[in-house]
Amino acid sequence: MKTPDTPPCGAPQLLEYPLCPGFRAFSTMRQGGASVGAYASLNITHYCGDSAQAVAENRKRLCAALGLSDDRLILPRQTHGTAHVIIDEAFLALPRAEQSGRLEGVDAVVCRVPNVCIGVSTADCIPILLADPVSGTSAAVHAGWRGTVERIAARCIEMMQAEAGCKPENLHAVVGPGIGMEAFEVGDEVYERFAAAGFPMHVVAARRGAKWHIDLPAANFLQLEAAGLPLDHIRMSGICTFSHPDQFFSARRLGLHSGRIFNGILMQ
Repeated sequence: MKTPDTPPCGAPQLLEYPLCPGFRAFSTMRQGGASVGAYASLNITHYCGDSAQAVAENRKRLCAALGLSDDRLILPRQTHGTAHVIIDEAFLALPRAEQSGRLEGVDAVVCRVPNVCIGVSTADCIPILLADPVSGTSAAVHAGWRGTVERIAARCIEMMQAEAGCKPENLHAVVGPGIGMEAFEVGDEVYERFAAAGFPMHVVAARRGAKWHIDLPAANFLQLEAAGLPLDHIRMSGICTFSHPDQFFSARRLGLHSGRIFNGILMQ
């Protein structure tokens, strides 16, 4: 990962990932936006309670940094499910209102159109960005604990194989900033959901006093490995959002009414 230099005043600060040639992948950091309070300052998510004016300004700044027009920046409204949407020329030709409707309840986005930035919002959940330089396909996945249990990352890869002809051995992935194992304390019911789903609990869970802790980044890494991605094609950011609230939004630190990280990828 490339840690950004201090950006010009008002410019979005991005954590960039060297994923593979032809693709740009990144996670936004908190600096460089117009939002205030728990949304300060770079939040482009429109459904977390932030000012619409500030969100529009932040989108404008991010699009300028990426060299894109606003209609080429795609962000779904996520619901911790496993639904996906494909961004193609037909989707981009739809009226904005119809596009918005198709982005409702979506937690994985796949694109085969160049110069379109797709992404997902996170603030402790795990973002996964995927790129296939052979077929020219990208994907952005939002994996909270529910999505992880349902193996949304593996499902997205299966869909990329079926609908875009992707081969797992060609895929490159990054698991971006999210809550780390030490900070992710859960009840017995969450532990039991992971165990029932067949995850190796000696790898993805540990007891800390009276509570279980789940390693969400590891649980998603295992999905990517099992799907057939070469190990040297999987990059882990290793960043815990809960431990770095000055740089990345964390809902457990700031509350639900706070900003979100945008994890984006585009084929250039």
